[in-house]
Amino acid sequence: MNKLIIPAVLVATGIVAAAAWSQPVTLSVLNKRYFTMPLENDPTREVGLQSVTMPPGAGNEFHRHPGDQWTAIQEGEITYTIKGQPPQVLKPGDSNYVPRGTIHRQQNLSDKPARYIEMRVFDKGKPPSELVGG
Repeated sequence: MNKLIIPAVLVATGIVAAAAWSQPVTLSVLNKRYFTMPLENDPTREVGLQSVTMPPGAGNEFHRHPGDQWTAIQEGEITYTIKGQPPQVLKPGDSNYVPRGTIHRQQNLSDKPARYIEMRVFDKGKPPSELVGG
């Protein structure tokens, strides 16, 4: 019986390790919200400003927003992709506009951290983003 325990433990350890290695690594993206407030003369929408710090290798999945978003890169490089179009690499000083409903994602494919600011005008009371299959 003891001869069976050691191989069983080794097999179980291998299965657990393989499962752990196959899981995607989630790198933490840090969002710092500066403000969110009602849009003047339109109580159905709100405006917000936030700073996003994205470590190397981090990013988000394809998603869309219930409003418009403007992004300005402050540090590092962000690869911005609209679904079905070639990716764009944005560097410090670059900016872009993401119209309502545009399916897109941002990724840091470089080996250095990236930081950008986002200004958003979104519909009030709706989730800020909706994941869309890749």
